[in-house]
Amino acid sequence: MNATQLRASLYIAGLCGIYLAAAMFLPAAIDLYYGNRDWQLFAACGFMVGSFSLACTLATRGSTPVVSKRLAFFIVNVLWALFSLVGALPLYLSPLGLTFSQSLFESISAITTTGSTVIAGLDNVAPGILFWRSLLHWMGGIGIVALGLFVLPFLRVGGMSFFKLESSDTGDKPFAKLATFTRAFLAVYVGLTLACTIAYDMTGMGHFDALNHAMATVATGGFSTHDASFGHFQSLPLMWVGTVFMTVCSLPFSIMILFAVRRRTDTLFDPQVGFFLGYLCLFSCLLGVYHHVHNDVALPVALTHSFFNISSILSTTGFASEDYTLWGPFALGLALFATFLGGCSGSTAGGIKAYRVLILIGVMNTGLKKLLYPNAVYPVRYGRKSVDPDIVKGIFLFVSLYMAIWVTGSLILTLLGYDLLTAISASITCLSNVGPGIGHIIGPAGNFSTISDPALNVLSVLMLLGRLEVLTVLVLFMPMFWKN
Repeated sequence: MNATQLRASLYIAGLCGIYLAAAMFLPAAIDLYYGNRDWQLFAACGFMVGSFSLACTLATRGSTPVVSKRLAFFIVNVLWALFSLVGALPLYLSPLGLTFSQSLFESISAITTTGSTVIAGLDNVAPGILFWRSLLHWMGGIGIVALGLFVLPFLRVGGMSFFKLESSDTGDKPFAKLATFTRAFLAVYVGLTLACTIAYDMTGMGHFDALNHAMATVATGGFSTHDASFGHFQSLPLMWVGTVFMTVCSLPFSIMILFAVRRRTDTLFDPQVGFFLGYLCLFSCLLGVYHHVHNDVALPVALTHSFFNISSILSTTGFASEDYTLWGPFALGLALFATFLGGCSGSTAGGIKAYRVLILIGVMNTGLKKLLYPNAVYPVRYGRKSVDPDIVKGIFLFVSLYMAIWVTGSLILTLLGYDLLTAISASITCLSNVGPGIGHIIGPAGNFSTISDPALNVLSVLMLLGRLEVLTVLVLFMPMFWKN
């Protein structure tokens, strides 16, 4: 890294800070509309962040450096750190009385679309705060898809989008110009948000609840305006609306864009889409039948709750219709297993992701064949295409580090005094950006409000590591990264 690259990073961070400052006036307007005095807090934070960001932008203007992988890695980390800190500012200064660690945890949970919360009594929280959390979700979702589609595939560290995985030839990209692709993506993202808001509104939510839950659903975030999450509404139609939109937003956005804009129906046959929908339906049906038999719940009701909660976990949204961990040991084990998997690449979902699991299965398949025919050549395939060996190595590196970080985080939490179930579920739910954990403290019926500040700091790091695909962060700790 050199001075020019650092200057460029600060310049971009300043520009993003200006956008964040402008966004703060939206919850200010919400509070002003509802007659809440917190609007002054958001307005003051907006002016403060905007002034500082503008000064930073003006001070760091200069020649644009040559774009490199090193610069891209650094900018990605700087921007996510900036969003997390700026997002925490109104929360820390609000009347909620949160510590800085709690405010930062809440902000990171929102930006990374994790959905874990330290705020108890959401039903009585000011509307501006509730909207700010949902807005951070929604903006974080945009950043996640942009990261997965435009940055990580070209750095070869993950986030394989459909078009990048299918061909490395730039002529096969769905749009020749990045600006065209970006406009199409924003149109689909905003369109899904509006459609989800209208659907929630028409099936029983109030206008404000519908907008907040729609932003959280499309971003697969999971922040609710009520402590009981979707259980507050006690509505089966609402749960099916949520299930549909959570599932759709777990699919690659590049595929949705190609299908919506160019009617490319062939994109719907991306292997990871069928694989993801397959294990979602399988898990949901198994859990629904188990809930029906084990707890004597009517089958239609049991299937509604199982599809909603499994799609919430696999999409890493984190909504809950009720405390599914009380359904029985099978429900507990299935929920923990599903927490690892996640949705599709190129979506706002977290976790290991379907395409990595598919390729790992392909590697195991070819490995077993090689035992029978050692001299034969069996390429690992993704659909009809052979997978680059470097991609296979990268996936093994990612999954190995993913599991190592989960184990390390769990051990640190046990060292801080938490029981094993809470420790392992808190670590994986934050690393996979799912939201609720397992157990009486952080389960679907609880939250993270009683977790200590040191533990919250550990979990905040895990959320960022999981959202930035692990390698994007860890590469900064390599000494050679900082050498010119």
